[in-house]
Amino acid sequence: MTDRVRLDPATLVRIGNLELVARWVVEGFISGLHRSPHLGYSTDFAEHRPYVPGDDIRHVDWRVFARTERTYLKTYEADTNTNVTVLLDVSASMGYAHGGISKLQYAKLAAATLSWFSRRQRDRVGLVTFAEEVREIVPPSARHLPHVLHTLERATARGGGPLAGPLARIAQSQQRRGVFVLLSDLYEPASAIARALAPLTGAGHDVIVLQVLDAAERTFPFGDATTFRDLESGERLPVTPAAMRARYLAAMDAHLTAMRGALSGGRVDYHLIDTSHPLERVLFDVLARREFLRTAV
Repeated sequence: MTDRVRLDPATLVRIGNLELVARWVVEGFISGLHRSPHLGYSTDFAEHRPYVPGDDIRHVDWRVFARTERTYLKTYEADTNTNVTVLLDVSASMGYAHGGISKLQYAKLAAATLSWFSRRQRDRVGLVTFAEEVREIVPPSARHLPHVLHTLERATARGGGPLAGPLARIAQSQQRRGVFVLLSDLYEPASAIARALAPLTGAGHDVIVLQVLDAAERTFPFGDATTFRDLESGERLPVTPAAMRARYLAAMDAHLTAMRGALSGGRVDYHLIDTSHPLERVLFDVLARREFLRTAV
């Protein structure tokens, strides 16, 4: 993507300026691309047009062909002035870190980078922070990027609760269809996450889900017997890692498999990332998937 030196997320956090980090990552990322795909494109249907030799047959409307025996293509609005709203989970579990940056610190970096990229593409950017309830709202606007970055800077991890309530309230407040980027560790059953997203997808919004985990949550590298504390409930549990490592890893694998299954298809685009991933990789993976979905429609 680019020949520039990439800094690891922990180093970027120490810079202490989200605007500077987001600009640095995005400009370096774009300089390595032949062209810049859009995060906030629209796939709203526009019109039919007759097929001509050389057109991509993936866009043929076969239902129209079945009715009329004439070949038409579906065309879509390429709306580059889309609302792109970041939904940031700031519950207490997002404050977890194992020898590095916390999930919330990483999610802030990712949110700032995606917001900066979207604004550079002339999309309107907004932000909602939430835990057990909605904390702060920055409505999507062409002028709100500084406000988004400032709100990200002061977000702290505390509280917790199911995603369903906050996401339902967010969906009710959005009148214009757009793109929502959810950053969360998703510590709920996959079926519950899918139901929580239903008000957004049901209203026609496109949803990008970034499940942010610490590498230790996926690999369980602990050795000595210790006490684990639930960051949201405060409950403490004595644990002998060697005795439960296999069960933990199996449960985590099942959870992630269920999440991929529940959030695949429809208007949801799911990505699993951990706090060691370079931000350029996250941006590339999201945009590559968005471009694939656009051309596959």
